[in-house]
Amino acid sequence: MAKWGQGDPRWIVEERADGTNVNNWHWTERDATSWSKRKLKEVLEGLVVEGEAGRCEIGDLKHVEGEASCNSRKGKLIFFYEWNLRLSWKGTVKESGEKHKGSVEIPNLSEENEVDDTEINVSKKKGEGDVLKDLMRTEGTTKVREALRDYLKALKTEFTLGMILPTKAPAGQELAMERKPSGSTMQDSVTPQSLDMVGVKIPTVRIHMKEVFNSPADELYSIFTKKELVQKFSKCQAVIEAEKGGKLQMFEGFVSGEYTELVPSQRLVLKWRCRSWPDEHYATVALNFQDLVAQSELELECKGVPVSHEESTRQCWKKQYFEEIHILLQQSKDSME
Repeated sequence: MAKWGQGDPRWIVEERADGTNVNNWHWTERDATSWSKRKLKEVLEGLVVEGEAGRCEIGDLKHVEGEASCNSRKGKLIFFYEWNLRLSWKGTVKESGEKHKGSVEIPNLSEENEVDDTEINVSKKKGEGDVLKDLMRTEGTTKVREALRDYLKALKTEFTLGMILPTKAPAGQELAMERKPSGSTMQDSVTPQSLDMVGVKIPTVRIHMKEVFNSPADELYSIFTKKELVQKFSKCQAVIEAEKGGKLQMFEGFVSGEYTELVPSQRLVLKWRCRSWPDEHYATVALNFQDLVAQSELELECKGVPVSHEESTRQCWKKQYFEEIHILLQQSKDSME
């Protein structure tokens, strides 16, 4: 047995504030089953298939059986998933106007097969209308495969936010680290020379993003400060105490923090962290709202993000905040028409 302090450094945990998974060497596992069921419904339900024969639309995910998980070992992510899915579809023949229904079955979506090789079976209820069945077998199958790819992409990016923990840089290198812009733009960039040391002494980076929304600034501001609206776009229960010093908790506790500055319809400042970050380490998030003609611009500055979490944090804001808020605004607009 190695003497204290002389073992493989990848197993040493005393130097981390939370004593967890130094250098990402240990095996960690996260169950993705519940998340996957929600994501599969999101990407599959409502798909529209159109062609010369007519128009079809995929309806409910009638049957979803299986499981999914993500494991981290030696700094690598390993995915396991196996699903048996059945969806309904309905369509209208272009020439006759006849309506028909059927189902789409995916008996074995798993990591053992590429999406292009995954079996997809299309069936139709009795009667005529085989032109729609053929449409679903061709164009419909293509649309379904695209949706399955979207699910797998989200599983490997959106779901895995924070699974790779910050690693300990070699002595003397923490402050020598430099960030180089890689294709940065004004719309979505990392500020050069933005490395800071905040909270727990780890290298951090500042993220800067801009997004335009089809809503006035006061409405957009409300989406970040009203509990019912936060829960709508996040699709989870949330704790929202929109006052100075008030608490914030979202995405089943994965994100938490505190409101530190509130200027209605103009500016929000938050202490903000992901559950997987080192204990007690917070970023400072500033959200600035500006009215445009029939739209509003949201400028995000997130200062103090652990370097190893830069991309996952960017994806969190892009996928789980911005894209979901766009969907919520569109749904609100559709319901009013």
